[in-house]
Amino acid sequence: MQDRDTAVKVTNLEKRFGAFTAVNKISFEVKRGEIFGFLGPNGAGKSTTIRMLCGILTPTSGAGVVGGFDIMKDQEMIKQNIGYMSQKFSLYDDLTVEENVEFYSGIYKIPREDREARMNEVIKQAGIEDFRKNLTRALSGGWKQRLALGCAILHKPKMIFLDEPTSGVDPITRANFWAIIKAMAKSGVTVFVTTHYMDEAENCDRMTLIYKGTIIAIGTPEEMKTEVMKDEILEISLNEAEEWIEKLKNAPGVKDAALFSTSVHTVVENSKTAIPMIESMLREAGIKDYSVKKVKPSLEDVFVSSIEQYDKEHPSK
Repeated sequence: MQDRDTAVKVTNLEKRFGAFTAVNKISFEVKRGEIFGFLGPNGAGKSTTIRMLCGILTPTSGAGVVGGFDIMKDQEMIKQNIGYMSQKFSLYDDLTVEENVEFYSGIYKIPREDREARMNEVIKQAGIEDFRKNLTRALSGGWKQRLALGCAILHKPKMIFLDEPTSGVDPITRANFWAIIKAMAKSGVTVFVTTHYMDEAENCDRMTLIYKGTIIAIGTPEEMKTEVMKDEILEISLNEAEEWIEKLKNAPGVKDAALFSTSVHTVVENSKTAIPMIESMLREAGIKDYSVKKVKPSLEDVFVSSIEQYDKEHPSK
């Protein structure tokens, strides 16, 4: 029995394509009204999972409920009661903005007497009133994105699935899009979003990291940084930081190093022993102007570390 406060619940969900396992017996829950991030690198199983939850793909095994409907048996009911925006923006380039909205009004079976009002509402919400008579192919990626979202919420769903919705758009457009997502969640809409942009994950109430079809971490952004992350992060500020990445990677006690803005972030097991060792390295190289300090990990640090740890523990996968 699904809890009233639970929008999505899956148990041991699996999808195989022949001998290849795309999603490997995953389990998680999404609460009503939250922004739930489904994160991971390309090919991790994000889109396959979202398609199973949206009633587009039938799982190989396992169980799941979306909005009270069984993902094995009630696929058509799920489609009618959710919004879905794919990463390819399912729009028709040879139709105008209005014609695309009209088309999706029919798909979602919005009563004819309500269509015009609803069309005006979503076009206004998307901020594309000036383009309503334009062919969709003439729109920029950001405006297409807003139109696709408007079409996905025409029928006022209580749950919307967004599959890589900001892929290929500029940072300002991404920020504007997330402002819309947050407003929707505040109004009570459950938002399930897949992304591989780690900075976007900060906008989520909770998130899960999927890698090679397996969930390897789950929690709030804060829990990811403080509980999931077992290693420590050192920030090393110095001139010509890029030249030091390989040297630091090979230093004792350093598990990884990468450029982070104008500094170097290193992943270490123990900051108390690593800091004096790195400072000694820099002094011996004649570097005078530097700083080495422990910092709170970013979500990108967490995910890189989690993935590397998973690969070490599962070398055959």
